[in-house]
Amino acid sequence: MRILHTMLRVGNLDRSIDFYTNVLGMRELRRKDYPDGKFTLAFVGYQDEADGAVLELTHNWDTDKYDLGNAYGHIALEVDDAYAACDQVKARGGKVVREAGPMKHGSTVIAFVEDPDGYKIEFIQRGSQAAG
Repeated sequence: MRILHTMLRVGNLDRSIDFYTNVLGMRELRRKDYPDGKFTLAFVGYQDEADGAVLELTHNWDTDKYDLGNAYGHIALEVDDAYAACDQVKARGGKVVREAGPMKHGSTVIAFVEDPDGYKIEFIQRGSQAAG
C-alpha cells in the first residue's frame, strides 16, 4: 500500500490552483469536471501521481467556503531552507502564519503558511530534524 493523495475541499478552484502552483511551486497534474455531480477535481503535486503522493483539490460548484473545523491539522512539506521558503511565499503573495524558526521544545526548523481556504502547510527544513 501507499498514500495516493490527500483531498481538500476548496471554495475557488482557480485561486487554489494558483496558490499551489505559483506560490508553492507544484504542478497541476490533471483536472476533470463532473457536470452531473456539479464538482471538479484537480490534482496538484511536485511529482507525477505514479511517483508520489499528491493533493486532490475538490471544488463543489455550489460551495464557495468551508468550515475547516478543529480536527484538521496540516500538510507538511520538506524544504531546503525554511527561512528562504517563507520569503518566497511572501514575495509571491502568500501568507506566512508562523515564521521559520526552531520548533517549541525542539530544534527542528519549521514554519507555517496558509492557503486561500485557510488550510495550514508546514515547512520542515531538511536536515534539522532530530533523530527519533
